[in-house]
Amino acid sequence: VNGLQARTFGVWTLLSSVIRCLCAIDIRNRTLYYITLFTFFLALVHFLSEVFIYHTAALTIGVMAPLMVASFSILGMLIGLQYLEVEALSQNKKKN
Repeated sequence: VNGLQARTFGVWTLLSSVIRCLCAIDIRNRTLYYITLFTFFLALVHFLSEVFIYHTAALTIGVMAPLMVASFSILGMLIGLQYLEVEALSQNKKKN
């Protein structure tokens, strides 16, 4: 890994964390919710490809931790998405 790759990965991680914090602040913003969900999919695909396609990372605890965080976060956000849709429907009924 050279310096450019390390900085790029750092900026990508920082951007993902800012998006995730903004989603936590405004959880009812559907667009932001989908973007946040997409960041977890990107992280999962990235780490899985590094382990199984490019063979540049070993399946150690340092790689397993982000894989587990991304997997559980995707699962939790998909479950939470159902509640967002139900809430949006109930608010539409109240308006009508």
